[in-house]
Amino acid sequence: MTKTPLATIGYEAAPQAAVIETLKQAGVEVLIDVRAIAASRRAGFSKGLLSSSLEDAGIQYVHLRGLGTPKAGRDAARKGRTAEMTAIFEEHLKEPQAQLDLARAIEIAKDKKAALLCYEAEACGCHRRIVAQRMCEAVEFEVEDLRPSRPA
Repeated sequence: MTKTPLATIGYEAAPQAAVIETLKQAGVEVLIDVRAIAASRRAGFSKGLLSSSLEDAGIQYVHLRGLGTPKAGRDAARKGRTAEMTAIFEEHLKEPQAQLDLARAIEIAKDKKAALLCYEAEACGCHRRIVAQRMCEAVEFEVEDLRPSRPA
């Protein structure tokens, strides 16, 4: 039996067009935004503009705020304290909204090829890896970490 594909992607240092092209090349049908705050100082990555651009590319957009890292976790991640961020996020995942959004992410990804979006370029230092692992506990997903091209 083949595993259901699930992707993750970070947009750090990548332009929006490169992220969308990477998603299209990977056959992603729905992007699940797992940021607590779907806003960005990076052009093209705030919720409205990102959603509209993805729709134009034929990719559905879903924001699951409950799967975002709380402020304390984001602060720890910015300082490179991955273990602290992980502990904070694991505790956050016990909350009802996080559980509901995790279940919703699983249902979405069972039906369509999905990608989890957050900021960090490398999934290993990002909470989206934890979300993907939790999703794999419920369904046999095969996780692929997509890496959009970055300008030279």
